[in-house]
Amino acid sequence: NPAPDPAPGATPDVAARTFHRAAQLQRDGQDAAATDLYHALLRLAPDHAGAWANLGALLRKAGKLRPAMACYARALRLTPGDPGCLSNLGNALKDFGDAEAAIRVHATAVAKAPDNPGFRFNYAVALKDAGRLRAALEQLDLCCDAAADNPRYVFDRALLHLQLGDYDTGWRGYEARWGLGELALDHPAPRWRGEPFAGRTLLVSLEQGFGDAIFATRFLPLVKQRGGRVVLQCRPQTKRLFANLLGIDALCGPDDAPAADFQCPLMSLPGIFTATPETAPPLPRLNVPDAAVEKAEAAFANRPNHLRVGVIWSGSTTFAGNARRAVPFDRFLALANLPGVQLYSLQKGPPAEELTASGAGPLVVDLGPALDDFADTAAVIRQLHVVVMTDSAVAHLAGSLDRPIWNLLDTVPYWLYGTKGPTTPWYPSMRLFRQPTRGAWPAVFDRVATELTQWARTL
Repeated sequence: NPAPDPAPGATPDVAARTFHRAAQLQRDGQDAAATDLYHALLRLAPDHAGAWANLGALLRKAGKLRPAMACYARALRLTPGDPGCLSNLGNALKDFGDAEAAIRVHATAVAKAPDNPGFRFNYAVALKDAGRLRAALEQLDLCCDAAADNPRYVFDRALLHLQLGDYDTGWRGYEARWGLGELALDHPAPRWRGEPFAGRTLLVSLEQGFGDAIFATRFLPLVKQRGGRVVLQCRPQTKRLFANLLGIDALCGPDDAPAADFQCPLMSLPGIFTATPETAPPLPRLNVPDAAVEKAEAAFANRPNHLRVGVIWSGSTTFAGNARRAVPFDRFLALANLPGVQLYSLQKGPPAEELTASGAGPLVVDLGPALDDFADTAAVIRQLHVVVMTDSAVAHLAGSLDRPIWNLLDTVPYWLYGTKGPTTPWYPSMRLFRQPTRGAWPAVFDRVATELTQWARTL
């Protein structure tokens, strides 16, 4: 039910009770009701700084950044220099893409409340978002000094260490992800941490996304060298792809894990073996079954002898950082005009609807509906000259297959791609096309178009 307006001519006590009620609704996730109540309160008490600040938080959460920043500005006029409000304004400025303003505001908040690790963490996030990784790391070190038991601080610092190439420190901190409340270890068996387990069974359990799972399978042969039976848990979309992996004795699904003596999350394996690009085992031997190969060959039958370019413009829309790494389909459509180039869409999920809505079917062959799992996608990748895409799980798939992959990256990409350069040592067949500045996708696509044109001329 909608929250009632405060009584006309509300006293300060009524305003305080109304604010308390709205804040409780906000904490309970009842955003619409909380918003209505803040609106009602501010009609009667337009100088209520807390209501302006909390309304700003709700608007930011809803992606309404301009009004959110206006609310924070109103709150700051009423309570000049309030560090909490400054920190929230900095977060909104970061989301809006004004990195320099965000950093200035966060620096002010931290200067006013240097002992508050939460404000300092927001500052670190803004620095990282702007590509100032060393400066962000310095702030995260201070956060961890102040609150060493905070898993968010430890985990975000670990990701920075990994991106900067400090793998030993990064992998140790990476285990803090289990304290974030975003993942769960459902199997009752004790954790395996690398010790010999001859004659016993180890369940390597799934976690995180498909890309991480594909990446980490290369470590399974090292696991097998230390013990007995290895069972790998996987989702149905990767079951055929993982069927013949070296280092495993069996696969199981998310809901049929067997009894086991030990369990280990898949993405804990790199840390157990203190993985670096120099010490990482060879790429995994992924399974591409005959049925998938035959289906892929049929999809390319009677196609002209053009440069075959697979395209993907978005990863999973449920991933929090997808907006920064994804692009609208129209950017890829421009590549369909290149002479001697034929585009093939491998896009899955809701973003695939952009191709249908564009009416560009004759220009871009849509293979997405025929790709039932990652084995089907792997078979198609083998038929292509190159896959050009924004970062998502298929980048790990193509890289693990050792097939040409051009990965188009924003300014602060996934840790595995480091901070600079056109290659990553984790995937020798992958080329990285980095934005020169945040949001500068046109420059990236101009380079891609030039190089595809040159390649097509050689066929």
